[in-house]
Amino acid sequence: MTEQQSTKKSKTRAAVIMGIFAKHNFYANGFTPYELRTTLEDLGPTYVKIGQIMSSRTDMLPKAYCRELEKLRSNVKRLPAETARAVIEQESGKTIDEIYSEFRDEPLGSASIAQAHYGVLKDGTKVVTKVQRPGIADMMKEDFVLLKKFAGMVGKSGDDDEEGESLDLVGILEELEKVTWEELDFRVEAEHTRQFRRLCIEDETAVSCPQIIDELSTERILTMTFVDGYSLSHKERLEQDGYDRLEIGKALAANYLHQVMDAGFFHGDPHQGNIMVSGGVPYWIDFGMVGRLSEANISAIQNLIFALVQEDVEALTNAALAIGTVKGKLNKTRLMEDLESIASRYMSATNLKDIDVGKLMTELTDLLSEHHIVVSAEYTMMIRSLVTMEGVFEVLCPELDLFGFLQEKLLARAKDNFDVKEKLASSMESMAATAARTVKLPGLAADVLRNLVKGRTKITVEAAGYEEPFRIFIDVIKNVMLVIVACVLYSGSCSLCHTTMAPMVDDIPLFALIGFAVSISLGIYGIRRLIKAAAKR
Repeated sequence: MTEQQSTKKSKTRAAVIMGIFAKHNFYANGFTPYELRTTLEDLGPTYVKIGQIMSSRTDMLPKAYCRELEKLRSNVKRLPAETARAVIEQESGKTIDEIYSEFRDEPLGSASIAQAHYGVLKDGTKVVTKVQRPGIADMMKEDFVLLKKFAGMVGKSGDDDEEGESLDLVGILEELEKVTWEELDFRVEAEHTRQFRRLCIEDETAVSCPQIIDELSTERILTMTFVDGYSLSHKERLEQDGYDRLEIGKALAANYLHQVMDAGFFHGDPHQGNIMVSGGVPYWIDFGMVGRLSEANISAIQNLIFALVQEDVEALTNAALAIGTVKGKLNKTRLMEDLESIASRYMSATNLKDIDVGKLMTELTDLLSEHHIVVSAEYTMMIRSLVTMEGVFEVLCPELDLFGFLQEKLLARAKDNFDVKEKLASSMESMAATAARTVKLPGLAADVLRNLVKGRTKITVEAAGYEEPFRIFIDVIKNVMLVIVACVLYSGSCSLCHTTMAPMVDDIPLFALIGFAVSISLGIYGIRRLIKAAAKR
């Protein structure tokens, strides 16, 4: 396609988008939740996918918008069977009959980017092949460019939603664009699945996930072993099949905490639809979105939880600062007070299993944001994932004690990381150093007293949390001193008037006249500064 043809195509698409916006009276009303959903539906599969991603991003969108956009997850138009077959043959270089002994044209599910088909390979392996819609990648790239231009002109939505929150379209689109590019390349999801299986699946009889069929996985098709089961959302069916919902929940909780606290690699979107049950074993599926945590990240989370449980405010403050970056002026005293309030409120619960871990972590990050501490994207994704998992447990087995599982995991990590020989050697070194310093204490104390008597000791006092009042106090002292100096200078000038010090001006010494002028100016200046300071208070 030539550049001229590409420009003409973009202009045509832009005209279509403008027409849809006009149809929804966009310029008059802005993007209300309902108008946003219906507009995305009319714009086509690219925008439906954007809406689906947005529906789970409560960190980016007000809740009213998320609730409305959840409706986009159903009623997606199916890809014709012949088109799906053509994509598979084009990507694999083989015919359908050469690959499968059985291939079902009726899709297992259809989404905005791809749809899944059941098949049986020649060796008898049951598989699912996910087929990307033709042209969807190019279309989405073009649409994102156009959408960001429109969003830039509009800025924020015209009306606030029912909860008084507004929608920043430009920021949201930029974030969604990053997520979408990864979802468009199925090789990324394939590698995520391999990594997850390698790092996070310890016992397949407890929790498992599909295996990738490498020779049938490319940028546009993804083939994996078939999970013969149903979504975790079918709570009644679990009971009918005789499965213990609590046991399934425990297995999932243990595995999820293993992902976060041991592997540092976790499912980024663990909603009910992405967890299947087959033979009583939960299976994780759909690894388009995953999160990563370094060992330092994991240790910081561990320290944060330990400090919360112990209600150690100083340790909690240090842990909170470790998971974020200070981007403004920090009032550490006020931060400690606010963190102490959260710790005492949550840890005073009569039953720790009633603690909402996701809500607790969300409240902590919101508090850090108020104190100009920006939490990294890794923690944000982990917290969002944790909140989603709590929602799953709330429906599946509300009696599950997730906080108890978390405590057990942290204690196990602490025990595993505790090297007795290393700790003993470290303690002995510390004791020896302390003993050496203790022997020197009398001499050091004598030196301090000697320097104090001779005026060589400098004492620094940090008034944390009182910087502003302290600054005002210093300014007042300076201005008072200025007025005192002016008075002394004025008095000295009066004394000079009784002398015959040359040079003289009308029988008054010139230095006396200069002293009067300077003292009066200083006095007026100092008094005016004091009045201003009093007015500010």
